[in-house]
Amino acid sequence: MISGRFDHVGLNVTDLPGMTRWYCDTLGMEIFFEFALDHVDFHGVMLRHPDGYHIELLHRPGATTGIQATNPVEAALTLGYSHFALDVPEVDPVYGALIAAGASDRMSPRPSPEPGVRMAFVADPEGNLIELLDRTAVRMREAA
Repeated sequence: MISGRFDHVGLNVTDLPGMTRWYCDTLGMEIFFEFALDHVDFHGVMLRHPDGYHIELLHRPGATTGIQATNPVEAALTLGYSHFALDVPEVDPVYGALIAAGASDRMSPRPSPEPGVRMAFVADPEGNLIELLDRTAVRMREAA
């Protein structure tokens, strides 16, 4: 068995400065470090959230659009990256705040197929899917 801890998810974006601002402003992330591979015109920004997770935003001119799913079920028709998920204390207000900040609805808040979990999906301004999960009831049940 290999031991390790999940470190980050990488998203390819067309507007690196704009998406950096969006993730910092909406999710409370901060720039951890920036890098450039000038010989291939490739730039990136690693963002860090106070809760410890990281999102790496990557930009290379000439990149083409990949998955642009209208919902998570459609995203499952394409192999590879689908979405990343955030465990939040309450799905509904976070969903509303992200929509107000420019995210688009992909699945409104509702019960998850996982018992005791509430979920929703939004897409960031470039169409990357973000799942919101509230596992509060599950954690309370496990702690009892």
